[in-house]
Amino acid sequence: MQADLWREIAIAVCLVFIIEGILPFLWPARWRRLVAQLATVDDRTMRMTGLISMLTGLGLLYMIN
Repeated sequence: MQADLWREIAIAVCLVFIIEGILPFLWPARWRRLVAQLATVDDRTMRMTGLISMLTGLGLLYMIN
């Protein structure tokens, strides 16, 4: 049973890498500009964006399970 959990976690991590790699692969110049813009965002805004992203993911996981 625990091996299944670790397998699912590994699959989830792999999917994150795939999804994260789509934008820099398809539009490298846009990705570079986006990263440069993100470097100027203050910590509070970045934390709130991260929190909203995590809560959205958690909510979607809850809805599909």
